[in-house]
Amino acid sequence: DYRTANGVDEFIAISNYVARRIRKVYGRESNVIYPPVDVETLSMSEAKDDYYVTASRMVPYKRIDLIVAAFAQMPERRLVVIGDGPEFGKVQKRATPNIELLGYQPDKVLEFHLQRAKAFVFAAEEDFGIAPLEATVCGTPVIAFGKGGARETVVDGVTGILFDKQSPESIREAVMRFEEI
Repeated sequence: DYRTANGVDEFIAISNYVARRIRKVYGRESNVIYPPVDVETLSMSEAKDDYYVTASRMVPYKRIDLIVAAFAQMPERRLVVIGDGPEFGKVQKRATPNIELLGYQPDKVLEFHLQRAKAFVFAAEEDFGIAPLEATVCGTPVIAFGKGGARETVVDGVTGILFDKQSPESIREAVMRFEEI
């Protein structure tokens, strides 16, 4: 792989986070071209309901389990979880009455929840992360793990809150900070 990479004319990365990895591994610079986010079909809403939302394919690295564990310890706060996948059963076992698992939902249902939630919660370390930007387009702040692409799309204290550890405690602290602001 390294030998073949020396023959590459130009590297393109989907975020500065990935560009740093390319520099570290291959010793080469890259141009950042962010992935497209479909902002044309989404619309903003200023009306908010009293719940948080997360949406994702339920695979281990997305860390939906941590979000559910955090909200299970905050029974006075409601969480709506959209998505399915191999981790659905594990997440379902951790859910408490304040956590609503909707499974897979059509785009319009997802958009409705992104518009109406008080914040979108995102615990993955992603190369970029399109879902937080979709929430932002819908007018919803983002509470995100502050590593990876989220550092490039969430402005801490302005468009959302960043937390520093992938743990239920760190997510709970971020929710409290969000509510104070």
